Amino acid sequence: MKTLFTLCFLLCCTLVFAQAEREVEAKVEALRLALIDPTEANLKALSSENLSYGHSSGKLENQSQFIEALVSGVSDFASITFKDQTIQMEKDIAIVRHKLAADITDGGVSNSIEIGVMLVWHKEKGQWKLLARQAYKLP
Repeated sequence: MKTLFTLCFLLCCTLVFAQAEREVEAKVEALRLALIDPTEANLKALSSENLSYGHSSGKLENQSQFIEALVSGVSDFASITFKDQTIQMEKDIAIVRHKLAADITDGGVSNSIEIGVMLVWHKEKGQWKLLARQAYKLP
């Protein structure tokens, strides 16, 4: 009886974990689309009020600065793809790593970029929110 209970418990835990990972994957995709077609509403819905958004240049933005740069068009993504994505789950935290390839106009300068990115998602009031992002130059 204990063995059956243990197996059922492990199966339930695996299903819950898989569901949480799918939820995070969906949020990452929603973020990708929001970076291409940004609105204050969609970016605010995806990000935490405590957001720390780090660029590969070392520039840091809070939630309002992150939203303003995208909505105003200062940073304008024409296309973005995420490659080699991994997700590491730990309770209500998800760490997502991927390579970002994009065509962007930043400060009036058009450029194609490929950088590494680490995202930290946190479950707040039942919703996954982007808490931190750090981009870095690839070797």
